Amino acid sequence: MLLGSRNRTAASLSFLLFVIFSIASMRQMACAEPPVAREASPTDVSSAVDTGVEQERAHHWLEAIETYEKALKQWPDNGDLKYGLRRSKIHFGIERRYNDASFDNRLLRLPRYAALELFNDVLEHVRLYYVDEMSATSFVAHGTESLYIALGDEKFLDRNLKGVEHERIADVRRILRERFWNRPVGDYSAARETVSEVCDLAVAKLGISDTAVVLEYVFGGCNCLDEYSNFLTPDRLTDLHGNINGEFVGLGIEMKAENGKGMFLVNVLPESPAEQGGLHPGDYITQIDGTNCREMTTDEAAKLLRGPQGSRVTLVVQNPGEERSRSGQFIRRAVEVKSIPVAQIVDPRRGIGYIRMTGFQSTSPRELDAALAKLSHEGMRALIWDLRGNPGGLLPAATSVLDRFIDSGVLVSTRGRSLDQNSSYSASPHVKYDLPLVLLVDEDSASASEIVAGAIRDHKRGAIVGRQTYGKWCVQSIYHMPDGAGLRLTTAKFYSPKGNNYTKVGVKPDFAVSIADALLDAAESHTSFKNPSVLKNGQTGEGPRAQATDRHLVVKSRLGGRTLPPADDLDMKAALDVLERQMQPPTGR
Repeated sequence: MLLGSRNRTAASLSFLLFVIFSIASMRQMACAEPPVAREASPTDVSSAVDTGVEQERAHHWLEAIETYEKALKQWPDNGDLKYGLRRSKIHFGIERRYNDASFDNRLLRLPRYAALELFNDVLEHVRLYYVDEMSATSFVAHGTESLYIALGDEKFLDRNLKGVEHERIADVRRILRERFWNRPVGDYSAARETVSEVCDLAVAKLGISDTAVVLEYVFGGCNCLDEYSNFLTPDRLTDLHGNINGEFVGLGIEMKAENGKGMFLVNVLPESPAEQGGLHPGDYITQIDGTNCREMTTDEAAKLLRGPQGSRVTLVVQNPGEERSRSGQFIRRAVEVKSIPVAQIVDPRRGIGYIRMTGFQSTSPRELDAALAKLSHEGMRALIWDLRGNPGGLLPAATSVLDRFIDSGVLVSTRGRSLDQNSSYSASPHVKYDLPLVLLVDEDSASASEIVAGAIRDHKRGAIVGRQTYGKWCVQSIYHMPDGAGLRLTTAKFYSPKGNNYTKVGVKPDFAVSIADALLDAAESHTSFKNPSVLKNGQTGEGPRAQATDRHLVVKSRLGGRTLPPADDLDMKAALDVLERQMQPPTGR
């Protein structure tokens, strides 16, 4: 069972090339809304809408998503913003699919009957396993909306309807809006009939591939589910399993597109082909095998960077601090990604150890055992466990690492509509580390990280320091679909040992560190932590936000790699202060 990590949303601007390419998340929608004229909005709201629309016109979908999401925090009930956000996310999902080689080479080549069977399989899994009941009408309505928007998407049109007159396409869109928009679907068996009817219409009027139409209902239908559920192309499914297992084939870079500059390297993973070839965070990739990538999207460049193990790729790289670019050839190979990049003693005098855990993958329990053994050998008497920016991972990994610290009782429980999703996980007789413990969390600590925080809180096992966690308290399961595809569904919600579910709320820290102070000092810090005495000056590290910004990139780099937190980390200062109080001997009378 996958405890789906807090999936990096469509607004995420950085992607692990050999890890998991972020899935465009779609917020839950009831029924699709037609693009009708809306009432005028206040001037300040209008400005946000105008900005988003301009970004959409430029096909800058990620920027538009970020604009709409930011504005909706101020004006959460504005219809223009809501529809702009949904429209941008659907466009982003369409373009991601059509930049995906496995979608093009495998799914688009399915015959009509196979595509319809795939639609049936997805719908049946939603009916049986999705955590909440979902009507066939809602699923089909969102598929219709996705097709409607696809018929106005440049990437979709270029692949499926090149040369077809605009008037003919507009006529089909009009029919979709008038005859099929939110059309009631009696039951799940009738859903296929509706999709077949739309196929017949589109083929007759446009000569489009039946399969391209059906696949919009497969992918688009999932937009009615929560933001963590989606249909996966074969390549996305492979990436997801690589993320679970902690091993991938690729170069070992994390990048984001910067228009006109190329691919900005957010992170270069240790012991990867990229690191060994001299790439560094902050570099820009400007050419891939002779192709200029300065104007490419991240997905377009990622498509060129993909390749089988042992294959070669030539990159041209520019460092902002250097006048001349450099080129090099890199060999794609398997790269092991560790979920614990840092395990060190940060205060030898008091024996305080520090462990940073960046995810919960199948190797995490083994990595934690090795880290704890190493630190114990070095004299550890207390521990700071850093889960800031940790988006989650596997449910068994979360319970297994918790089992190292909690003596007895329930660690977490899950509840879903299907009986096999109802489980309770308890502590085992495993060897325990009974030592003072501080857990560092922030607003990007999600899912499995929150399982740990909830159990630490309910069992009073340690102190939680930082900021309120993300609030993703649900479980995803991965189902293998025909032709190598996959379906990720939210199948259960999880609950802390005391029965609490903190969905969209998160776990509050025992000792809060102001995000304003954290961000201010993060922007000013340039040094790394070298010795425990410097740590007392304090500084925070904010985990990576889903809505990435330049600040995001600076802060994320501070928490990545193999180095300790910076010298002025406020969260670390607070953690050390807490441990100092806990470790003081009781005062005698």
